[in-house]
Amino acid sequence: MKNRVVITGMGAVTPIGNTEAEFWENAKSGKLGIDTIKSIDTEGLDVKFAGEVKNLDIEKFLDKKECRRLDKFTQYALIASMEAVENAKLDLNQIDKDRFAVIVGSGIGGFNTNEKEFKTLHTKGIKRISPMYIPMTIINAAAANIAIKFRARGMCTSVVTACATGTNSIGDAYRHIKDGYADIAITGGCESSITPIAIAGFTNMRALSTSKNKTKASIPFDKDRGGFVMGEGAGILVIESLEHAKKRGANILAEIVGYGSTCDAYHITSPSPEGVAAANAMKNAVKEANVKMNDVSYINAHGTSTYYNDLYETRAIKNAFGEDAKNIPISSTKSMIGHLLGAAGAVESIICIRALNEGFIPPTIGYTESEEELDLDYVPNKGRCADLKYALNNSLGFGGHNACLLFKKWD
Repeated sequence: MKNRVVITGMGAVTPIGNTEAEFWENAKSGKLGIDTIKSIDTEGLDVKFAGEVKNLDIEKFLDKKECRRLDKFTQYALIASMEAVENAKLDLNQIDKDRFAVIVGSGIGGFNTNEKEFKTLHTKGIKRISPMYIPMTIINAAAANIAIKFRARGMCTSVVTACATGTNSIGDAYRHIKDGYADIAITGGCESSITPIAIAGFTNMRALSTSKNKTKASIPFDKDRGGFVMGEGAGILVIESLEHAKKRGANILAEIVGYGSTCDAYHITSPSPEGVAAANAMKNAVKEANVKMNDVSYINAHGTSTYYNDLYETRAIKNAFGEDAKNIPISSTKSMIGHLLGAAGAVESIICIRALNEGFIPPTIGYTESEEELDLDYVPNKGRCADLKYALNNSLGFGGHNACLLFKKWD
């Protein structure tokens, strides 16, 4: 007997809100969180815009000692986790800690600390490298610190599938509970890689937008799209077996009913042109839910604003849904916050869940002109009310990773 799995808590740190409620309200209104980069010196960089986290008082949540010992990606994950646990109204003294899992990943990990320590190495020498360098930069630092904070002694692991990390993390946690290995899990993704070397690396591979106009920098599915915009933050969910949630009287936000994960096995950075494997991930998520493809009423697309992603993802959606593809509203949250890499699928899952709760689809902003193959309903510029029952979240990552989650409205 498989367990049903529900979401009972959410937390977010994003470029348009430092709580999940603020994030959702600003997403609904189409607020642009992309602006001139302020955290680093951009002299010599072609890219001047990013989706930075703003006005977050980290010491309100973590003391100074913790801050010194944690890279920003872990700080964001902890803050979002604290909100999610509070939102879920978890009584940590009443749950079985041995059946309490943490599955939280990051695409890149501690880039801020890496760059700082590399500079120290070359300017001050080997002996000046921080003894905390390794535990600050390893990608599992986020999951481990969350587990320590909440005394979660079940499985603690970190998915690393580039830009599909957040979605894969939630999907793997869903399966872990569905198959009976845990009662409850904290899951999601986190990232903070707005650093000179990360910006330069993505720019030199021609992945980032070099637009001089912030309103035209991240324009998914638009004819003039020219690359993605780096974002940062974290998205965290508390998920539980339905039995466990009901037993403790939890407020259920939505149900996870399907998960699909495939690989293009095609190219290290480019999605497969025909999107066959990405389409299969969508089909597999819907098949697991035992519903029809045309039951999907909203898709939150990966929608990065790169030429190939948006074209090939559109082809994948058409491949998966056939003629019904034109009837399904699709939007990209990245038009507002940029690309949060390993955190993207997690914050976009929050959008799907809130969309189901409120019957409202946030827009794809900055959209002005279509092109021949990009002819689906991308919910341009203005959100809309809709009767939603199933929402699909798409994530595609370097390496050909495809991950899809299907959420169902809780009745």
